[in-house]
Parts: sequence; C-alpha cells; structure tokens
Amino acid sequence: MVAKAEYLDKGENPRFIVTSLTTDAWAAQDLYERFYCARGEMENRIKEQMCLFADRLSTDEMKGNQLRLYFSALAYTLVEALRRLALKGTEWAQAQVDTIRLRLLKICGCPRRADARSRNPVDH
Repeated sequence: MVAKAEYLDKGENPRFIVTSLTTDAWAAQDLYERFYCARGEMENRIKEQMCLFADRLSTDEMKGNQLRLYFSALAYTLVEALRRLALKGTEWAQAQVDTIRLRLLKICGCPRRADARSRNPVDH
C-alpha cells in the first residue's frame, strides 16, 4: 500500500494505492508518480474525447456509430496537435479540449442560413 497525504487550500487530500506490485518492481514514489498519476492522466484524455461527442450513438446502425467515433477521434487528434504545436507557450497550451472547442474554435464560426428557394447562403 502507498499513501500520500497533502493539505491544500481546500483542505485535506489523502491518496491511497493498494496494489499487488512488489517493492522490488516499483519504489513507492515511482509507483505513485510514474504509474498511478500517468493512469489518471490517461483517463483525463479519454474524458476529453467524450467532450467531442464520442459518447453519442445517434443511429441504430453500427457503421454510422463507428463513423461518428472515427470523426470524434480525428477531431481529438487535430485539437491535440493544435494545442501541442500552435498553442505552445500560450495560456491555451494546457487548456482542456472542451475549453478550446467552446472558447477558441466556436467563436470562429459564422452562422448562416440557406435560403430554401435559391440554395444560396443568406447572411443574418
């Protein structure tokens, strides 16, 4: 068992890890920092992809749902590359995918409506 106790501004923050890994394989600090925290970071990345609509199954056909998941994975890959390359060194470099989508990308869109008769976009 590994225990970590810290006291933050919000109060106590104890953490405990119960594992079958031996101390020969992992030192306690390495187990917590390199293994446990990395696992938590991976779970955060999975949650981020859910913000890009990977959790919706909007059709009863497998192909449609699979395509939607592919688009979500592609969108996540593109936003991650944007964050890693273009936003490096800015306050946005550590922003979550949902924050980038809602505050940076969403403001770039220009809403338009198609006129039913002419099929040409009409500004509003």
